[in-house]
Amino acid sequence: MNADVIRQLIENGLPGASAQVQGDDGVHFEATVVCDAFAGKLPLARHRMVYATLGGRMGGEIHALQLRTLTAAEAEG
Repeated sequence: MNADVIRQLIENGLPGASAQVQGDDGVHFEATVVCDAFAGKLPLARHRMVYATLGGRMGGEIHALQLRTLTAAEAEG
């Protein structure tokens, strides 16, 4: 698994999302995801939305994913 594939999965699964993903070892990744669909949602709900875009890859191909989830307004401010 590589960071670009994860970015594509997240952006395809969350319409309007923008993701930046980093990870050098192929199993541990960090991502910042900006999506207006996060508005009004607690961090756990936001993370679940991102995990849903990755399906069964979490815990398998992707051992760990550290997330920062923001709306566009939060990212600007």
